[in-house]
Amino acid sequence: MKSQNLIKWLVLPLLFVALAAAGFVIGRMTGSGSENNGTPSDGSEERTVLYWRAPMDPTEIYDAPGRSRMGMDLVPVYSGEEPESDAQADEKKILYWRAPMDPTEIYDAPGKSSMGMDLIPVYEDESGAESGGIITIDPTTVQNMGVRSASVERTDFSRTIRTVGEIDYDEERLYLVNSKISGWIEKLYVNFVGDEVTKGSPLMEIYSPELVSTQQEYLLAVANYRTASGSGIPSIEEDAARLLSSTRKRLEYWDIPTAAIENLERTGEIKKTILLEAPATGVVVKRNAIEGAFIKAGMDLFEIADLRSVWVHASFYDNEVPWISEGQQVEMELSYLPGRTYTGRVSYVYPYLREKARDVHVRLIFSNPNLDLKPGMYANVRLQGKTIPKALIVPSEAVVRSGARDIVFVVRGEGRFEPREIRIGEEGGPDNGYVRVISGLLDGEDVVTSAQFMLDSESRLQEAIQKMLSDQMNRSSPAGSPQSKEDSVSLRPTESVADVDSADPEHSMKSAESVPDSLSAEHNQNIQSSAATPSVPPAEHEHPAPPAEHEHPAPPAEHEHPAPPAEHEHPAPPVEHEHDSHSADSTNAA
Repeated sequence: MKSQNLIKWLVLPLLFVALAAAGFVIGRMTGSGSENNGTPSDGSEERTVLYWRAPMDPTEIYDAPGRSRMGMDLVPVYSGEEPESDAQADEKKILYWRAPMDPTEIYDAPGKSSMGMDLIPVYEDESGAESGGIITIDPTTVQNMGVRSASVERTDFSRTIRTVGEIDYDEERLYLVNSKISGWIEKLYVNFVGDEVTKGSPLMEIYSPELVSTQQEYLLAVANYRTASGSGIPSIEEDAARLLSSTRKRLEYWDIPTAAIENLERTGEIKKTILLEAPATGVVVKRNAIEGAFIKAGMDLFEIADLRSVWVHASFYDNEVPWISEGQQVEMELSYLPGRTYTGRVSYVYPYLREKARDVHVRLIFSNPNLDLKPGMYANVRLQGKTIPKALIVPSEAVVRSGARDIVFVVRGEGRFEPREIRIGEEGGPDNGYVRVISGLLDGEDVVTSAQFMLDSESRLQEAIQKMLSDQMNRSSPAGSPQSKEDSVSLRPTESVADVDSADPEHSMKSAESVPDSLSAEHNQNIQSSAATPSVPPAEHEHPAPPAEHEHPAPPAEHEHPAPPAEHEHPAPPVEHEHDSHSADSTNAA
């Protein structure tokens, strides 16, 4: 009785162990068939396998069937199938995969990044790409970037232009004093430059023998005319009148005043000097006369400038000329007279560009009643350009200038920004910090005024990603395949899973670079063929022979040991017959 109970307690555990082993073998065969076929076991319509994941960890993703780090068979994830672990995430469409530390490192299938980190899926509503080129950024990120915005305004638009000017004489108020008769300077009334003179004040006296003889001729002509006028002969009277007139004209051409000629005619007193008077009120700026010197007719003796009005020469860049026109009001300040502002006007805009300076010369005119403005001084000039009524303007810092086009980012709210191309005109406004918009914007819209270059980079990146995804869909390339070099954003192929039978769990997570499609197909075919053909266990006491380059296959033996390599070995038989030889060896060994 005791022996029967003992047998009973021994048989039951063995029976349970046998049943468990049979269930494991059946489950392994079923899972292997499902893995190799890539289709559901219920015989439904074939679906495309997107990737493989661990049953216990949905973030452990592979691009080929095998085992997870826990030694469990990987579960295939088909297209259109929602993973049981995260159904809410799979309701969104995955556009691409990116590295956690580098958003520009993009892949078209899950896997590992170049730093060995798991790739992060980017869903359709997270990519920032919308219709019309609108990009979306997380509001927290927008706040951290310091994004600021300003409204598009419609207002009267002008520009304040600042430049430096130099004060000069008013050339319309410059006077040259010269003598129309040769002689000697008998007396000089103005002895140095800078003397102020008034109109009619004496400058100098000139002694001229020619002047003395002409006065004598004039007195004779006067006496002759008086005698002929009483003769009653018309011809004699006419000749006397012509002689008197020609002599008088000669004195007048020498600028002898009419009063002096009449006094000469009345008194008959001849003067040996002629007096030169100031033609206008002003300041003597040049003096070439020296008392006692001989001068010739036409020689410049004095230059007098009327400083009650001065010119200011200013230069403006060619892009500032459209704002300037003759008659515009202009303001001027002097650094050595702070707090005082002088008002003038634009007198003339020169019709040419100075080649060396690449600027346009503009002449300004200012009143100078107190003679504070002196020629040669430098001044700060401020000109208010002509006004453009009801112009549409935006801050200049909001415009991203690429050379070929001008872009602004229109704020759409909730972290959305629309890049929009615009046409711009003149720059101006307060502190010249605005630009006129010709087309592309509407009054009241908000545009980004800071961090727009980061938005521009994001826009270009997402544009390239969208182009890549569009090209990928057009080519209908399988997931995980490398993209062509023509893609704007190069896709890095995902890494393949290491040997699933590796004992090192960490090693099972490492991946090698993707192989060409032809090798991948051959690898899958080998997996299927190996799964279809059951492997034969090796002989009980057989030891594998070390590989040799020219070794013949040794005959099967029950207690066979590795044969030493022959000195003159011949090539091994072709690979296609190796399976038959192995089967024969296994049969003999059995």
